[in-house]
Amino acid sequence: MRLSVVIRTFTEGRWDSFVAAITSVQEQRLAPEEIVVVVDHNPDLLAKVRRQFPDAVAVENSMARGSSGGWNTGIAVARHDVIAFLDDDAVAAPDWLQWLQSGYQSDAVAGVGGAIEPAWGGGRPPWFPAGFEWVQGCTYEGLPEQRAPVRNLIGCNMSFRRQVLVDLGGFGEGMGRVGDDDQVMAGFWQSGGKRGYFHGCDETLLCIRLRQRFPEALLLYEPRARVYHSIPANRKTWSYFRSRCYLEGCSKALVAQLVGAQDGLSAERAHLLRALPRVFSRGLADTAIRHDLTGLARAGAVAAGVAITASGYLSGLAFLRVTEGWGAGLRSNPGFLSQGEKIRDDAG
Repeated sequence: MRLSVVIRTFTEGRWDSFVAAITSVQEQRLAPEEIVVVVDHNPDLLAKVRRQFPDAVAVENSMARGSSGGWNTGIAVARHDVIAFLDDDAVAAPDWLQWLQSGYQSDAVAGVGGAIEPAWGGGRPPWFPAGFEWVQGCTYEGLPEQRAPVRNLIGCNMSFRRQVLVDLGGFGEGMGRVGDDDQVMAGFWQSGGKRGYFHGCDETLLCIRLRQRFPEALLLYEPRARVYHSIPANRKTWSYFRSRCYLEGCSKALVAQLVGAQDGLSAERAHLLRALPRVFSRGLADTAIRHDLTGLARAGAVAAGVAITASGYLSGLAFLRVTEGWGAGLRSNPGFLSQGEKIRDDAG
């Protein structure tokens, strides 16, 4: 089995992080057959990547701007059996690809993802609760501690059989991230909630579509396939936490409308009922028993995070009902769920 690695990047502002990311791939114990760098509509950055990393396959995003378009371009360019995806602000452990590859022992396995640990610049905020690491694009408390099937993988650290991605037509380009999270969130609040409703969850949507089309297929979470996701200071604020929770709720409303609430919300329902009550109780116990007042803050953040995410979900449902007849118009848009023939044609 041969592997390609795809890294998306879009701004010179992340150059140092990108260099760390691609270097971590070049230094893997299991070397990939190719590293594909997709530069999102930034010709100067593309030229710089080609100069500094001539051995990588550096290409311009030929599809829609944003995460889904970048991933789809990577699918079309990559030529090997399995495609692993790494964010440009994450660093892979030296045995990352070994552990991802080890998950493909059965032909039933369509994808393997791994652990994403937050690399907190300056330390984790004392109020930030366990179970909400997904706010930072990371894996979170409540996921399996050993290799196990999951509903969906997380974009920063995921891999799929290339042919499955081609058969699905790639990622839908109607809800992926475009630009930096902070820019999207600022635009959302400044517009009074009229812009940026569906921000993210594109990999969740693809994974659910995969399982619905191929019911026998497995997606595995392998926690030993580890990457470290950089968390800068501006993402350690309450404002960022609030915004990400709200927009996640909005996006999950769309996912539920497109694939059905049972599949679209199964993992969220389990997390809400199992992991988060435990985290909430632990925060209260930290304050009551250990006299740690930050425990009360963490418990409060859990309650607030659930409430804000739920409000985003309800707002998203209302938005869909008013604007698209509960998402029927989106379901009929051939480019929203996937790029279909375009991916298949480009991938050859």
